[in-house]
Amino acid sequence: MAIRTSGLHHVTAIGGDPRRNVDFYARALGLRVVKTTVNFDDPGVYHLYYGDEEGRPGTLMTFFPWPGVTGGRHGTGQATSTAFSVPESSLGWWERHLAEAGVHTTRTRTHGEEEALTFLDPDGLRLSLVAHPQGDPRDPWDTPAVPAEHAVRGLHSVTMQVAKEEATTEMLTDGLGLRHVGGSGDRLRFAAGDGGPGALVDVLVTPDAPRGLVAGGTVHHVAWRVPDDAAQRAWREELLGKGVRVTEILDRQYFHSIYFREPGGVLLEIATDDIGFTVDEPLLELGRALKLPPWLEPRREEIRSALPALGLPDENNPEVAERAAQREAEEVEAAG
Repeated sequence: MAIRTSGLHHVTAIGGDPRRNVDFYARALGLRVVKTTVNFDDPGVYHLYYGDEEGRPGTLMTFFPWPGVTGGRHGTGQATSTAFSVPESSLGWWERHLAEAGVHTTRTRTHGEEEALTFLDPDGLRLSLVAHPQGDPRDPWDTPAVPAEHAVRGLHSVTMQVAKEEATTEMLTDGLGLRHVGGSGDRLRFAAGDGGPGALVDVLVTPDAPRGLVAGGTVHHVAWRVPDDAAQRAWREELLGKGVRVTEILDRQYFHSIYFREPGGVLLEIATDDIGFTVDEPLLELGRALKLPPWLEPRREEIRSALPALGLPDENNPEVAERAAQREAEEVEAAG
């Protein structure tokens, strides 16, 4: 294995009503809308990106929200749960905050050392907030609804559910460069890089579970990080050499991507770190305007007229982003 991922890049799921999606992820969970664009393969549908202030890799949850979408089925061949990282002392605050939003939560403990709140989003997507004991140094997006001391730091982990263990774990270790770091019973944990929040995947092995159906309320794919185009091209060649069916390199405007399925059926992506969301709008204005790639610009009016209004939260406006920029300038000045 010549190339190893440093961790999760993003998770993409399928939602229903887009305005309800924004209400939940931007208001209830306090994530920043870092990009409002469309599904490049079906531009009549939004592609919404949520993350930290800049939309850094490892903090991103994205959605294709189709109004009236048919509900999916959780099962094998899917990523069946997505976890976000929060401060260890914040779970009580989140219990109260989500209860006020009408969200039922359950406290659990994973891998013996992590406390978590599990719950469903409005479309039935399985989520959790995990308080990792080693902490998480990533800076959060600070909003009036979810203050920085409690805010989500980024992705923590994903759970992939498969019917058979061996081929999937071989892909994770030999294909992605992850290492087995623990687990118990039917659940195995793998880590990228130094491990910790944003670099973890659990494999849940359930031979008798039904096959999952990817539709509303399910994860579409899980993306892993690669630093740049050169590393991605080399990685693609390595996967092809192992007999893996891999797509061509695709331009996703904010990163470049390749896609393939691991043997258990989960769709995986390898996405580059080196472009980012400020390529087509300034940091202070991320997510406010509908952004289209150059090849869709000639259809802008047609596309925009077909999309429903989102009702973006005030927290995503330039005034709040300016506060974040001021904090950053103060930190730079303090550092000399």
